[in-house]
Amino acid sequence: MANETKRWVETWKKAAPELAAIRRRELQEIDTQAALRNLADAFESCRRHFTPPPTSGLVEQQAWFQRLKPISRFPLPDHCVVPGEG
Repeated sequence: MANETKRWVETWKKAAPELAAIRRRELQEIDTQAALRNLADAFESCRRHFTPPPTSGLVEQQAWFQRLKPISRFPLPDHCVVPGEG
């Protein structure tokens, strides 16, 4: 198994420069305006039909953190300051 893994790693090491060159070439040749035109209808559809959530979820996350606080099994080191505790 170790030889197979080693061979796999070596293969990708050899392929990496050529793959990077292909990626660079494709990025240089891309037609950004055409790509934006092709995606415009999908973007507009999402914009019209997406209903944003009423909250970002931060309030709910903070509520979960408050519930977890009392059951924490990992006490903070003495040099840590907990807001509201001194």
